[in-house]
Amino acid sequence: MIYEPSLTAVIVFAGFVAVVLGLSFVLGAKAKSSQGYFAAHGQIHWFINGVAFAGDYLSAASFLGICGMIAFYGYDGFLYSIGYLAGWVVALFVIAEPLKRLGKFTFADALDNRFQSRGIKFSAALSTLAVSLFYLIPQMVGAGTLVRPLLGFSHQAGVLTVGVVVILIVVTAGMVSTTYVQFIKGAMLVAFCTLLTVMILRRGLMTEPVAFTEPTQSRMLGAPGTSQLPESGGWKGKPYVRVENTATGVVTVWHKDESARMGLAATQTLTVLPDGKKLANGLPQGKGEGQTDLAPVGRVLQLPDGRTQTGPLGPLSFLTTLQNSEIELWGSDKIRDEDGSETTVYYPKPTHGRDVLVSGASPTFKGVRSPKLTDKLDFFSLMLSLFCGTASLPHILIRYYTVKDQTAARRSTVVGIAVIGFFYVLTLYLGLGAMTGGALDVTNSNMAAPLLARTFGELPFAVISAVAFTTVLGTVSGLILAASGAVAHDLMDSVLGIKMTDHGKVRAGKTAAVIIGVAAMALGIVFEKMNVTFLVGWAFNVAASANLPALVMLLFWKKTTKEGITAAILVGMASSLAWILLSAQAYRDVYGLPPENAPVPFSQPGLVTIPLGFLVLVVASLLTQPKGQKALD
Repeated sequence: MIYEPSLTAVIVFAGFVAVVLGLSFVLGAKAKSSQGYFAAHGQIHWFINGVAFAGDYLSAASFLGICGMIAFYGYDGFLYSIGYLAGWVVALFVIAEPLKRLGKFTFADALDNRFQSRGIKFSAALSTLAVSLFYLIPQMVGAGTLVRPLLGFSHQAGVLTVGVVVILIVVTAGMVSTTYVQFIKGAMLVAFCTLLTVMILRRGLMTEPVAFTEPTQSRMLGAPGTSQLPESGGWKGKPYVRVENTATGVVTVWHKDESARMGLAATQTLTVLPDGKKLANGLPQGKGEGQTDLAPVGRVLQLPDGRTQTGPLGPLSFLTTLQNSEIELWGSDKIRDEDGSETTVYYPKPTHGRDVLVSGASPTFKGVRSPKLTDKLDFFSLMLSLFCGTASLPHILIRYYTVKDQTAARRSTVVGIAVIGFFYVLTLYLGLGAMTGGALDVTNSNMAAPLLARTFGELPFAVISAVAFTTVLGTVSGLILAASGAVAHDLMDSVLGIKMTDHGKVRAGKTAAVIIGVAAMALGIVFEKMNVTFLVGWAFNVAASANLPALVMLLFWKKTTKEGITAAILVGMASSLAWILLSAQAYRDVYGLPPENAPVPFSQPGLVTIPLGFLVLVVASLLTQPKGQKALD
């Protein structure tokens, strides 16, 4: 079975959580004031803050989602890494020093520095909450994914576990503990992923025997002899043969071309019956007697020159050898029966290595190769949002308030870029190692990296899973802290005018953190099946559309007015959210509706909504210029 909780994993996991919580309680004494709670008194060393930048930014999407996308699709997943890293150029050369000079606690502080406008505070706070919640969803999904193999918990229990731990971190010490958790997490993540990459290269590539050699049972039929599949024909563009055991009602599906050429079992299947019970390859799914689970997959089918293994490889020779090999990738499709059951059929796709290392294989990046204009626009829209979104994420922006001056802000950004860039190079090897390591779960791309580590033993699996869990803790802590600051400092204090003492503001922030944490748990359960990297792409779209136009124009256009900033944020946020909710991706994965019914032409809104934000700001600012005096400098 793919998932077997081990004592080693439980011990390492418990140790990591204990250290993190202990650190929070120890540092709690340093966060009694609002300055300490929201900004760590601005006394974090620039190097620690730089690594903490990496710890905050390298989220579940960076580790779990990107590795999973590379493992299932190849180079396409690495495009996310490139997009995430490129955005730091904007942060370094445009945002870092001005933001430190203008702000105090939150993103809204910087925007409102010149104007003292309730409208700016209100719109910026709403944007912070929207982006934070969108970003929290994939983090909580990743958390539930990790806890399942570690402790044997359900996804829901895993999400609740993470939520409780994170809330404790935030309410005990705020930004002080969050910073050091992120520093430790960033350092460990890079260190252990480097070690895992070295292990991948030392093992090299090899052809493994097939994990299962008998034809795979595809479903348990309600009544023998009934099926939507004909006796033979074409499915997913590939010929197959259907064999049914009339005594048991079990149907076996064979892909004739692939099975004959590669000696592969045809499919793996997961069936959800009308009563909610699940069948894995036709048998009850589970760990007990008479139960089974899907087999692990992913391997090299053929190596160059007929070899069965390569031995240790260097970083470049690993890619070259993979490029000249044949790899087993996996696809899926759903079949609905008349009785209401739904079977997901997972089938192998022998793929040449050169096709793995070029873009355009995944649904997300099909626009690279697709002749359709809307597919190409969807791809360019996503890459634009990744580039522009980094410098617009509230939980990243507030890190600039934890250092003492603008020089420290710039230096910490440089350190962050170096750490983040090195890690993203590692993700390529981690993903390809998972692709060929024989331990993939076809139902969950987010588990590619931890399951890869398991192929080297229980201890590497335990450590990598615990580090990934700490990754989630650090990012979620930063997001909840940014959102709680928006509620307590921006909405309650500045917009609603609720007079609070310094300690009262801290209490309000902690209360908001608890509420936001509970909301994040609920969303993490609802969006369980979606790839975390794709979900983060939505968060980047909203951040870039709502926040970047206001921030850039405030810094570089003297005629910017408070009305222009407010309008740009609200329009950018509303338009990007509406576009996402009306997209084909949302119709299919969120509502369960036919994606062709979606009213918008492509799923990623940034290509439309980012320019719209700039246009709205310019028009609104020109219409609201101060009469009889020069615009504010």
